[in-house]
Order: sequence, then structure tokens, then C-alpha cells
Amino acid sequence: MKKLVFVASCLGLIVVFLLARSVYQMNQAEKVGFLADENAEVFVREHSPTRGSDDAKVYLVEFLDPACETCAAFSPIVKELMDEHPGRVKLVIRYAPFHPGADQIVKILEAARRQDKYWETLDVMFRSQAYWASHHQPRPEALWEYLPMVGLDTSQLKQDMQDPAIATLIEQDMADARTLGVRKTPSFYVNGKPLQQFGVQPLRSLLEAEIQALYPD
Repeated sequence: MKKLVFVASCLGLIVVFLLARSVYQMNQAEKVGFLADENAEVFVREHSPTRGSDDAKVYLVEFLDPACETCAAFSPIVKELMDEHPGRVKLVIRYAPFHPGADQIVKILEAARRQDKYWETLDVMFRSQAYWASHHQPRPEALWEYLPMVGLDTSQLKQDMQDPAIATLIEQDMADARTLGVRKTPSFYVNGKPLQQFGVQPLRSLLEAEIQALYPD
């Protein structure tokens, strides 16, 4: 009898677990309806920085490295594409700090987010990139000269960037990048569809095709 009760309890726990997982996946799919349930979180995590309307039907997911020259070059292009379609596109930032030492730059960026200075800091990073990351060799110590331009509390920043939660966040993004086969930055996905041919016009075409499909008016 006790064995039957034990088995029944185990089965009950398994059912509860599966139901909870199903509810979570449904919530994720509802938030990003373009994805299959089991794949939603690979593209969009709860910790991912986002820009744009929460009601947008088109998600532009970008895996970037703050020390990547091409990422810096594409930053104004991405802003322009979003401005062309207000309210319809949501940008999701994921990290793939492939350059040696670039993970420290991401930690600075995430610490700046805690001071509500995320996008300003990313912009300053890209604009000053030639000075602290020339020849694909990031020097995080050289970046500190430019951070006061954003109005950051650098003492608090240095403390916050040591939070293990930020390191865990980076590890998760890198794991998702490996799952998706991301090998270079920037790598773009529009509603889960990868940008097959890299370039400004291919990205524009992929984005506009999805917008036209979801906003036929």
C-alpha cells in the first residue's frame, strides 16, 4: 500500500511539473507568438534588454558583442529601421562577447542598466569603440574614461558589475548562441527567422517582409 501511495505521489509531482512547464511555455509563446513553444526562450530571455513597444508583433533579435566593429556600424541602421516602423518592431539584445575580454564590457553595460543608463551607455561604447577596442583587442580599463559622459556613478558601477547574476546572464546568452549556431556578430533573427545573407538590404528586406505579413494594412 505504501508503495502504491509513493508511486501515486511521484506521478502527481510529474504531472504538476509538466503542467507548470506547459503554462510557462504557453506564456512565452504568447509573448513571442512567432516561435514554437519549446524554442521561445532561446531567442528571448526574461533578462534580455529590449527596445520598442511591448505590443509589437515583429521581434528583431540581435546577438552582439560591444567590442565588435560591425555591431557598432549596424547600431544606427537598426535604430533607423525601428524608426521607420514605429510600434511594430521590438528590438531584443542578446550577448555573444566573442572577443577576449569583451565579457567585462558586457558586465559594465549590464551594471549601467541598473542605473537606467543602458542604451546611453551602449551608444557611448559604440561611439568610443575605436579608442578602447582597436584592432579587435578590447581594453576595458580604457573605456572608463568615457563612462562619465553618460552620467554614471562609476563607483556603484564597479560594484554592481561584480554581481554573479551578471556573469550567469552572459553564460546563458552564450549557451543560447551556441544552440542557434551563432558564430559571428552581429547575428540577426526576425521573428525567429535568421538573416541568411548578411547585409543592410537583406536585413531590411527580412524585416519588412515580416512586417507586411503581420500588418497587412
